[in-house]
Amino acid sequence: MRIAGLILVALIAAIHLYIAYFEIFAWETRGPEVFTTLPADIFTPTVAMAANQGLYNAFLAAGLIWSLLIRDRAWQRHVATCFLLFVLTAGIFGAATVSTRILFVQSVPATLALILLWMGRQKA
Repeated sequence: MRIAGLILVALIAAIHLYIAYFEIFAWETRGPEVFTTLPADIFTPTVAMAANQGLYNAFLAAGLIWSLLIRDRAWQRHVATCFLLFVLTAGIFGAATVSTRILFVQSVPATLALILLWMGRQKA
């Protein structure tokens, strides 16, 4: 269970690295292709806003990656839990305010990773 949870943590970190890249560096070029319901002329004036969001996603990815590098299993699980709860919360808020799709991209994987990590903990 623990290994599956850590693999999911790595995948969630990769997703957030991609989101960070997209929002920081590709907002104007890929944004209109991805967000087809938004007018194309909205992307240039919102570059700074998207980059700010991207930085937050980079912080989430960094925290999840950091958790993977921690050797002590209990601390690894605690740090991963902290950042997974951030992802879970952001997903719930995004689903409530932007699109329910965000729930499935962020909150569901974070919840599964939390369950797997905590089910896989060693008994002392």
